[in-house]
Amino acid sequence: MQNHEYYMREALKEAVKAFDTDEVPVGAVIAHKGEIIARAHNQIKMLKDPTAHAEIIAITQAANFLQNERLLDCTMYSTLEPCSMCAGAMVLSRIKDLIYAAKDPKTGAHESVFRILDNKKLNHRVKVKQGILKNEAASLMKEFFYGKRKSKA
Repeated sequence: MQNHEYYMREALKEAVKAFDTDEVPVGAVIAHKGEIIARAHNQIKMLKDPTAHAEIIAITQAANFLQNERLLDCTMYSTLEPCSMCAGAMVLSRIKDLIYAAKDPKTGAHESVFRILDNKKLNHRVKVKQGILKNEAASLMKEFFYGKRKSKA
């Protein structure tokens, strides 16, 4: 039995790193056999790369760690419902499970906008659990965007 809260707290630590560098505060970790093998946060602005989402960076790290493009028996923990790009990468990498904290009503690709992770037309489906530490993740996101709106005023 995995301790979902422990791993999500680790993902939240990554989200705080993003927040502290003026990136949208999303963090992700990937666990394999009880060990964290990847941890990442959004680095879009820093790397000038629109694909530098926490989940994508974590998938790359995990694939390098396992020396395999297939992340079989891996669980990803993300502080935010993944976008369509990240959800697609999870399907392609064969992530077994996704645990995410907060929903993303604008770009979420589990249930908010699209349904990619369990789409029967795709060759792999990711098991999903949501809501672990959702208040903490949502609060960090709200604080970030409140600061953005306040600085524009």
